[in-house]
Amino acid sequence: MRTAAYGLGFHLVGFTAAAAARGFPRLLEWIDRGYAGEMHYFAKRSSAYEHPKHVLNEACSLMMLGYPYRTQEPAAKLLAGSGRVARYAWGRADYHDLVHDRLCDLAATLQQQVPRAHVRGVVDTAPLLEREFAQRSGLGWIGKNTLLLNKYAGSYFFLACLLTDQEFESDPPHAAEHCGTCRACLDACPTHAFPAPYVLDATRCLSYLSIEHRGPIDRVWRASFNEWLFGCDVCQEVCPWNRRGSESSLAELAGSEPAGLVDLVELLTLDERAFRVRFRGTPIFRTKRRGVLRNAALIVGNQRYGPAEPVLCKLLDDHEALLRGAAAWALGQLGTPHAIAALHSRFTVETDLSVIEEIRSALEGLPNQTNR
Repeated sequence: MRTAAYGLGFHLVGFTAAAAARGFPRLLEWIDRGYAGEMHYFAKRSSAYEHPKHVLNEACSLMMLGYPYRTQEPAAKLLAGSGRVARYAWGRADYHDLVHDRLCDLAATLQQQVPRAHVRGVVDTAPLLEREFAQRSGLGWIGKNTLLLNKYAGSYFFLACLLTDQEFESDPPHAAEHCGTCRACLDACPTHAFPAPYVLDATRCLSYLSIEHRGPIDRVWRASFNEWLFGCDVCQEVCPWNRRGSESSLAELAGSEPAGLVDLVELLTLDERAFRVRFRGTPIFRTKRRGVLRNAALIVGNQRYGPAEPVLCKLLDDHEALLRGAAAWALGQLGTPHAIAALHSRFTVETDLSVIEEIRSALEGLPNQTNR
């Protein structure tokens, strides 16, 4: 099975017994502290994380796997009017589908050997503490940024698991922790999302805010959207263990040139149909048009990117109140006569209270402006 996994492109492979998760009490504490934010699925199925049997009732062994997603290096310089996308989401296909297809092939290999074997492959969606079981299977250690780290592969890889009722010999757990006194990830986080080493407050994390959070971005965090359109790689970029690492040659995971950058003005012109055509089947589609364009509006506002003014003015008439509000804030940041006129014009017809407040706030933040 190990050879078959390597043949399918997995670069990390380890086995461990299906046993109770030692980190289960910490998960419950994390949820109780509110660190999960709007990710209510953690609380709704919290009890299922206690043991892998809740993912596969007959589970006896877990085959933990790592699949690399590092391709070319990201663009070194952020271009004006552009936003960055986290590495894992560069490609034109959703990693869940890519990795799951390989898990299906791996499951088929096992069932050819043991036709009555019960097998289930999961990628990032089942109630399973993947990082703990990866550490228990020898794949690496959990770093201060809460990600699994491997001395030779870094952290740019997807974690996957094949659960089975077949018994495999467990690999030795990765007992050592190689972060030492390093605080690079903690200190570099743009929103200070780590209240302590090994603890992430997701509600402050740019990955959460740009992907999971569905409503308007709190004003406290808007300035942090100066480049990250979808996700954030900062805590990985600064990690010394990511100076090396496995690379993926899979074309579906590679980005365009310049790698990881998206033209925000073009993005802000997309209607629902055009957005679906461009992003369906990719990780970015998960956040939907309203979330992605909300992020884009905040970035061009922070950049005070003048060429975005026409599309922002048009976005003031969008059917999504979330986007009208984001556009209002961004136009207030531009503060040009045309932007101000557009805000006044929209103010006279707007009916959504949250958008009215955004326009009012945008105008009040400008010199010598009063609401009409």
